[in-house]
Amino acid sequence: MEMTSTAVMTLVKMVESLPDAAQEQVVEHLREYITTLQDELQWNATFKKTQSQLAAAARRAKQEIAEGRATPLDHRQL
Repeated sequence: MEMTSTAVMTLVKMVESLPDAAQEQVVEHLREYITTLQDELQWNATFKKTQSQLAAAARRAKQEIAEGRATPLDHRQL
């Protein structure tokens, strides 16, 4: 589904008012920004889906520590 908003139309008009070389620069910056934004949105969605699993793992770890079943991490064994 494609939707055109007033903000997008305004942006298009602003970019069109620039010389061709500047338009290409703006488009490249926007492309990079949108890619970064999409990555952040995907990360946030993934984190939200796994947040309950992470919280459960943290509770298990705290319980194991409290019960004395946890062992300190020896970074030399990694």
